[in-house]
Amino acid sequence: MTTPVQIQAREAGGRRALGLAVMALVFAFILPAAGLALSVFAFIISVRDLRSLHRGRGKLGLATSAVVVSVVTFLIGAGAVGVQLYFSSEITAFNECHKGAGTVEAQQECADQFKRGFQDKTGIPWPDDVPVMG
Repeated sequence: MTTPVQIQAREAGGRRALGLAVMALVFAFILPAAGLALSVFAFIISVRDLRSLHRGRGKLGLATSAVVVSVVTFLIGAGAVGVQLYFSSEITAFNECHKGAGTVEAQQECADQFKRGFQDKTGIPWPDDVPVMG
């Protein structure tokens, strides 16, 4: 029976942290709250790897990249979660309206209702060439 190969943090060279940071970036676009949580975890792991590599006189490139990617991911995720929370009542009303809409006209009315809610909340008119999701 053989034992599994153990990779030291110096030998990993920040690959684990960079992989986690990239995974957090992907999640930030799909599920912003999950991307936000993973970016915090990726930041912690990347700082630990950065310190370990600095003490061991290893190459810092991947770990530094992981720190940068995790911070950018945190900002993207926080922005997306903030927008979702700010417009939560409009999004919920649109989803409930869209569930009950059986015709194209009813779906269009839901979209118009969402546009009015957006305009009322922000004071910015909805662009004519931008379609509403749904």
